Amino acid sequence: MRTICRFILYIIGFTICIALGVFLAWQNPSWIANIKLEIKDYRQYHQIKKKLWNRGFHLVSIKSSSDGKNQEAYYYSSKASNSKPLIVSLHTWAGDYREYDSIALMSKSKNINYIHPNFRGSNTTPNSCCSPLALSDIDDAIDFAIDNGNVDLNKIYVIGKSGGGLATLSLFMKSKHNINTFSSWVPISDLNQWYKEGIIRNSEFTDDIVNCTSSDSGHLDPAKAKERSPMYWPTPTEERKNAKLKIFAGVYDGITGNVPITHSIHFYNKVVAAFGAVDSLDYVSEEQKIILMAKRNSFGDYGKISDRSIFFQKRFKNIELIIFEGGHEMLTSHAFKDLLD
Repeated sequence: MRTICRFILYIIGFTICIALGVFLAWQNPSWIANIKLEIKDYRQYHQIKKKLWNRGFHLVSIKSSSDGKNQEAYYYSSKASNSKPLIVSLHTWAGDYREYDSIALMSKSKNINYIHPNFRGSNTTPNSCCSPLALSDIDDAIDFAIDNGNVDLNKIYVIGKSGGGLATLSLFMKSKHNINTFSSWVPISDLNQWYKEGIIRNSEFTDDIVNCTSSDSGHLDPAKAKERSPMYWPTPTEERKNAKLKIFAGVYDGITGNVPITHSIHFYNKVVAAFGAVDSLDYVSEEQKIILMAKRNSFGDYGKISDRSIFFQKRFKNIELIIFEGGHEMLTSHAFKDLLD
C-alpha cells in the first residue's frame, strides 16, 4: 500500500512539473528558446574544447614536487630540431587544465612548446588559488616541459587571464624559473579588495574566496587573503631585473566584468616602486586613476592593440601597464604576438 501511495505521489509531482513548465512557456515564449540556446551553447563549448585537445595535444600527469600528488596538464612539444620558446598558459579562476585555450592552437601553429597546467584546479579549495602548492605545480609543469621538449631557456613565457592573470602575477613574485615575459590580462591582485567589491555587487566569487582561503564562519579572514594576494608580497627585484611584466586591463572591467582596473593599477604602482621609480610621472596618479574609473576617458593617442584603442599606458624599465578599450577579456591574437615580439 505504501509503495502504491509513493507511486501516486511521484505521478502527481511529475504532472505538476509538466503543467508548470507549460504555463511558464505560455506566459513567456522565449523561456523554452533560451533553455534550448543554453543547452546548444553548452554542447558546442564542450565539443569545441574536446576537438581542441584532440588536435595534437598530449594529456600528461605531472607528479608534484611538494606533496607527490599528480597534476594533469595538456602539453605540446615542438617538432622543430632547434630549441623553441615555451608558453605556459594559465587557466582562469573557475577553470582547470581542460578549459578551452585559443593560445594552444596559436602555439601549435608556430610549432612552439606549450603547456596548460592544472595547478589544483578552480580556485575553490585551500590548495588552489595561488597557494604554495599551486605555484609549485606551475613550476613543476615548466620543469616537465623543459625535461621533455627542446625548450629555449631564454624564451619562457607565462600568460593568463583573470584568475590566470592573478596566477601570472603570483608567479612573477615567486617562481624559481628564469621567465622572459609575464603577460597578465585583467588580473586580480588583492583578494581582500576583490572580496569587498564582490559583496557590493553580490558576486558569486565571494564564496570561492572564503573557501580557498580557509576562512571560517562564511566571513573572509583578511590575513589569510593577504597570503594569497601578490599585492602584499615582497617584489623579487634582483630575480626579475631582466624579466618583462606586462599588465593589460580593459577600461570597462568592473562594469561589464568582475575585476576593476584598480587591481592592475595598484599592482603596477607597487612593482615600479620596488624597482626604484622616483619620478611621479612613472606612476599612475590618484587623479589619473579617478578619471579612468569615473569617466573611462582616453588620456591620448597611444595607438591600438588588435582593433582596440589604448586609453592609457605607463612603462618603467621592463614593467608596463596598458589599459585598453574593452572589458574583462584577453585579446588573444595580440597577446600571443606580443609574447613573441
